[in-house]
Amino acid sequence: MCAITRFLSYYNMTITQLKYVLAVAAHQNFTKAAEKTFVTQPTLSMQIQKLEDELDIQIFDRSKKPIELTEIGKKIVNQARNIVNEAERMQDVVDQQKGFVGGEFKLGIIPTIMPTLLPMFLKTFTKRHPKVQLKIEELTTDEIISKISEGHLDAALAATPLYQENIKERALYYEPFVGYIPQSHRLASKKEIETSDLDIDDILLLEDGHCFRDGVVNLCKTSKLNSEDHFQLQSGSFETLIKLSNEGLGMTLLPYLHTLDLSEKQQDNLKHFTKPLPSREVSLIYSTSELRLQIIEALYNTISGVVRGAIAFQDVAIVSPTKQP
Repeated sequence: MCAITRFLSYYNMTITQLKYVLAVAAHQNFTKAAEKTFVTQPTLSMQIQKLEDELDIQIFDRSKKPIELTEIGKKIVNQARNIVNEAERMQDVVDQQKGFVGGEFKLGIIPTIMPTLLPMFLKTFTKRHPKVQLKIEELTTDEIISKISEGHLDAALAATPLYQENIKERALYYEPFVGYIPQSHRLASKKEIETSDLDIDDILLLEDGHCFRDGVVNLCKTSKLNSEDHFQLQSGSFETLIKLSNEGLGMTLLPYLHTLDLSEKQQDNLKHFTKPLPSREVSLIYSTSELRLQIIEALYNTISGVVRGAIAFQDVAIVSPTKQP
């Protein structure tokens, strides 16, 4: 009897066991996995051992620190994830039939979107859907892709396109890039700026790992083909970049929504691009398994509704945050 058949033969027992297996695979530690699944460590260990005995295989190499999956264990984890997802999909079907929108929902948001977009929709969403318990994490795009693929996130807000076969993208809005240019800068006298005005050596950038940084680099490369990624100053926040710019250390580019909270004095330093406006596409993304669709739909409707009034630009040109494979 193959492993999958054995899983299905013991379906009622196995779903819980498979969740324990997935938890250990994620945390590479039995104690942490037990904490995350709200059982004692001996109970979790016993159930996994019971499953290994039934299948007559070893899923985890316990001699390694941290614990590692065996080769067959990797295959079991992949299949376990599919089975658990299908079991949760059954609950989704029931919830949708009953019109229920609730339960825990894990949402990831990239750092360059979190501070501006989250305050815009969170209060409205929780008021409309009080039975949903949002668990929100600030994560990089790479972390989001990994966690959605592994089933640790239900959805995320990120700059797209991402070119991931296992991830669906629903565009929410297109957010223009805006130049922040102090009065001492060479471009300060221009009413509008063009992409051809940009010089990568003259722009203050976010640190590596931020997709907005990648978008700026890609934008600059279209006009400065001989530029290399050698930057004098990088930071983890737009606020720091603005302060450095005010000190005469260069210009920077900001996402449009971030500029709405700037002081009047700071807004005097903003320069918009000529059309088509270089912009980033911001999407609600989720697994192609399409679990928790009723909550995803509720999120999409709420966010697109509140953003529609803040961003009404036409004639945009999307700057991809990543390189297409």
